[in-house]
Amino acid sequence: MKSHLPMILLISLLVFLSPLAGADNSKYFAEYIGSEFTDVKFSDVPINSGVDFHFILSFAADFSTTISPPSSTDGNFIVYWDTDDLSADHINAIKQANPNVKVALSLGGDTVSGNPVLFKPTTVFSWVLNAASSLTRIIQENHLDGIDIDYEHFQADPATFAVCIGALIKILKKNNVISFASIAPYGRSDVQQHYQALWANYGDVIDYVNFQFYAYSSDTTVDQLLNYFEEQSSNYAGGKVLMSLTGDATRGLTPANGFFDVCRKLKEEEKLAGIFVWDADSSKSGGFQYEITAQNLLAS
Repeated sequence: MKSHLPMILLISLLVFLSPLAGADNSKYFAEYIGSEFTDVKFSDVPINSGVDFHFILSFAADFSTTISPPSSTDGNFIVYWDTDDLSADHINAIKQANPNVKVALSLGGDTVSGNPVLFKPTTVFSWVLNAASSLTRIIQENHLDGIDIDYEHFQADPATFAVCIGALIKILKKNNVISFASIAPYGRSDVQQHYQALWANYGDVIDYVNFQFYAYSSDTTVDQLLNYFEEQSSNYAGGKVLMSLTGDATRGLTPANGFFDVCRKLKEEEKLAGIFVWDADSSKSGGFQYEITAQNLLAS
């Protein structure tokens, strides 16, 4: 039987390392893709060669619906994105055709088949061991470059979440399995508690904060969104906090009501670290108009 001692020692070392501050990147664009099974393909999405473009596959989760009741699987991740239209071959092809493209995998998500995806480790060591092993296999099989953390439901305290996720990212980076990592918090208090604990202890290994600004009310104003941005930039101090919108413009401050005015103002103030869209599946019917506008703004 293969010994887990080297991995355990690595985890023990990494969980106690302290964070460093990040820096801005004004040409970063990200697009979540694959969760809604609308047959959207990488090649459908317009890609501006003047931006750093990341697709983020949605999702893989350590959660199974094949057992009763549906339950967490303690770091053993299962693929839930549309692998028919977004396969390993498709990933290779889009990266070969576009040198500015990388592809990441988002972990967790809100629900699987209507069941909340819970972050529920048995122990820190068991979760990290299982997650590092299962994700290394998925990432290497699919030629992926990074991970995104999008847990939204928790049956573990913020400190446990921080240690598990922080150690996982450090291990995957140390082993050259991934080159970048992002987190995707939003304004709900328990979500913020968990992600701010992660940021406080492991911000040095988190490259982007994909904050879900579209989770705020649909009557959000330009001034309110600017204030929300300043608030979250303080909460994730030193991080690359991205602006965000939905592809179908149904939530948060929409483009019709001033979203891109906010982005332009932030760019003028040299605060626009990037933009992401949730998601290509919902953007497809509208011709990806917001993706085009966002990338043109970032590249200009």
